[in-house]
Amino acid sequence: MEFSITQYSKFMTLLDMLLHNLRTLHMSLEDSIKWLGEVMAEIGPTRSQKNEEQNVFNIEQANAIIDYLKISLFQHYRLYEFLFFSTREEIVIGTEQVIEVVKTSVHPFPEPLIEGISFDIHSTFIEPPSTSDMEMKGLDQEQGPEHSQSESDTSDMDPLVGFTIEDVKSVLAQVTEDILKGIQTEINEKLQIQEEAFNTRIEKLKKA
Repeated sequence: MEFSITQYSKFMTLLDMLLHNLRTLHMSLEDSIKWLGEVMAEIGPTRSQKNEEQNVFNIEQANAIIDYLKISLFQHYRLYEFLFFSTREEIVIGTEQVIEVVKTSVHPFPEPLIEGISFDIHSTFIEPPSTSDMEMKGLDQEQGPEHSQSESDTSDMDPLVGFTIEDVKSVLAQVTEDILKGIQTEINEKLQIQEEAFNTRIEKLKKA
């Protein structure tokens, strides 16, 4: 059966109102049937000339709508009541997501930057000097140029001062001997392993 756009709109409004009466107003089956009869009397076919503009459905269409509501909503009215009014256990389904955040900056590593720059530029122009660096700088200023002069003299001093050539030769000879002794021991062990392997193969060939 064909319906116009206006008739479809009226039918969907009628169906929505029936569900609203059931869900919100808790209307019983008898009251819903009575309400449907009253509404169909207003929008259905009538002989009154005053209600011609409100007559949306003819007799055949009105009977088809009533038959549809009878086999759909009214026939399963108890089921709809159970659906709307019964309390059901809510099952919450969720997933756990682990989000790894950026760790806080720890000296000497800088904080993550939007635009990467070299560590030298960051430490020189951006990162504030640490407390230990400030304390060392203050101590250097308090000690004055004499302390810095003594440090420079110590750094310029030859580390071999006080040793003769014979002392240096003896130390080098001892170090060389220790190194060669370790190498010789390793070579002897490898040769012994190879010799044992060859002897084993020779014995197998003799038995064969």
